[in-house]
Amino acid sequence: MGSRSFIPAAFGMAIDAILGDGGRRFAGWVLVVTALGVIGAAASVLNHRLGVRIRLAAGFHVQRLTVRHVGWLGDTLSRRIATGEVVTLSGIESAHLGFSLVALARAFGTLAGIAVVAGVLVTLSAPLGLLVLGGVPVVMVVIGALTPPLERRQQRVHEAAALTATAATDAVSGLRILRGIGGEETVLAGYREISQRLRRVSEAAGRFRSVLDGAQVLLPGLLIVTVTWLGSRFALAGRISPGELVTFYGYAVFLVLPLAAAADIAGSLAQGYVAARRVSGLLRLERDVPAPRSPLAPPPVGSPLADHDYRLTVRPGLLTGVACRSAADAADLGDRLARYADGDVTLGGVPLRRLALPEVRRRIMLAGSDDVLFAGPLRDSLDPPRHTLGVSVADALRAASAEDIVAAHPDGLDAEVTERGRSLSGGQRQRIALARALVADPEILVLHEPTSAVDAHTEARVADGLRTLRAGRTTVVLSTSPLLLERADRVVLVVDGRVVAEHTHAALLATSAAYRNCVTRGAVDNDRVMPA
Repeated sequence: MGSRSFIPAAFGMAIDAILGDGGRRFAGWVLVVTALGVIGAAASVLNHRLGVRIRLAAGFHVQRLTVRHVGWLGDTLSRRIATGEVVTLSGIESAHLGFSLVALARAFGTLAGIAVVAGVLVTLSAPLGLLVLGGVPVVMVVIGALTPPLERRQQRVHEAAALTATAATDAVSGLRILRGIGGEETVLAGYREISQRLRRVSEAAGRFRSVLDGAQVLLPGLLIVTVTWLGSRFALAGRISPGELVTFYGYAVFLVLPLAAAADIAGSLAQGYVAARRVSGLLRLERDVPAPRSPLAPPPVGSPLADHDYRLTVRPGLLTGVACRSAADAADLGDRLARYADGDVTLGGVPLRRLALPEVRRRIMLAGSDDVLFAGPLRDSLDPPRHTLGVSVADALRAASAEDIVAAHPDGLDAEVTERGRSLSGGQRQRIALARALVADPEILVLHEPTSAVDAHTEARVADGLRTLRAGRTTVVLSTSPLLLERADRVVLVVDGRVVAEHTHAALLATSAAYRNCVTRGAVDNDRVMPA
C-alpha cells in the first residue's frame, strides 16, 4: 500500500514537469513512477505469499488446538458437543480464522495507505486534504455500523451448518439400520428441513452482505466525485496546478482500493470473530472428571479395586462377574470403576480421583459393547500404541473367537476396515474390539457386555478364551449372560445400586431368586425387559 500510495503524487509531479520546463525533470519522475510500480509489484507478490502462509499457519494451528483438546476431553466430548459441531470447528471455522488474520494484516496496510494519501493531499491543498480526511472516517463508520448485524447473521449460519453436519453424520452412521427398517424417507425429510433452514439463514446473511458490498461501491464513489469536482474548481481558479489536479483525481480513484477493502476486511473479521468465539467455546470445555491438583503416589500392582457406594470389591487376579438388574447400574458402575464418572472408588485404598488420570488409564481399561473401530488395516486396530507385548495378537484373536474373521479375508490382518468398522457385522466388530482390549493387556480390564451381539456358541467360546487368557489377571465382566458368569471365579449381584449377593454362579442360582430372575429371565429396568 505504501509504494502504491506515492504513485499518483509522482505522476502529478511528472505532469507538472513536462508542462513546466519540458522533459528535463519529466524523465526523472517517470523513473520514480517506474520504480514505485516495480516495488509495488514485488510487494504484492510478497504480500500474497505471506498472506497464504499466515492463513494456512493460523488455520492448521487452530486445527491442532481443537484436535488436541478433543483428545484431552476424551469421553466428555460426546456428552457436551455434537460430532458435526466438532467437524465444523476444526474445518470451516479454522479456515475463517485464517482468513480473518489475513484481513487484519490488510487492515493495517489499508490504514497506512490512507495515512500517506491524507498527508500528501493536506500538503498540496488543505481543503481537499481535509475533505478526504473527513470523508474516509465517515465511510469507515458506516461500514463498521453494518458489521454487527452481519456478525449476528453469520453466527446463525455457522450454527445451522453445524446442525446440518451433525444430521448428515447421524444419517450416514445409521444408514444400514435405516435401510433395514425402511426409515430412509423419514430421515431424508428431517435432513431436508434442517438443510432448508441453513439455506434460509445463508440467504439472509447473503442479502445483508450485498448491502455491505453496495455500500463499499457507493460511498467511495461519492467521495471520488466530490474530490474530483472540487479539484477541478480549484484548478480552474488557479489554486492548484494541472499536475496536482491529476494527483487529486488519482488519489480519489486510489482510495477506492483501501475503502473497498475495508468492507471485505469487515466481513472477514466478522466471520473470524464468530469462528473465534465458537472455537474458544470448545477450548473452554473441561473434563467431566477433572484431574487432581496434587496426585497421590499410585498403589502397587495387584491392589484391589473397590466402589464403596456400590459396596463392590474387585479382588486382584480373579475373573469377577457383575450381574446388574438395571442396565443403567451396569453402565454407571463400569464408568465409575474406570474413572469415566466420579464416585467413591479406590485402588489399593487410594481414591481414583486423587490419582493422575494417565496412571488410571494405564492400569484400568473399560471396553464397552459398542466400542469404535477405526478405518485402516485390521492390524492397526489390533496393535495399539499401548501394547505391552504381554499378549500376542494371535492369542487375543483366539480368546475373542475372532480368528475366523481374519481367516475369511484374503489379506488377513492387512484387510482394510472401513470407517467405524462398518465393513464388519455387529458381532464381528464386537469380537475385534474385545481382541484389541485383550492385546492391550491392562492390569485391570473392565468389560461391559462384551458378547451382547454374538450367538450362544460363539459366546461360550469367548467365555472360555477370556477365562484362559486372563488367568491370574484382574478382570471384571458386567453382564447378565449365564455363559460368561458361570466361568467367573466370583459373581456379585447388584440391585438398586448395591451389591446384595455374592458367590459363585452355581451357588447364586441355587440360593438367590433375584439372581435367577436376573440371569435367566431378564432384568427389569424402567418398565423394559432386557433380554439376558
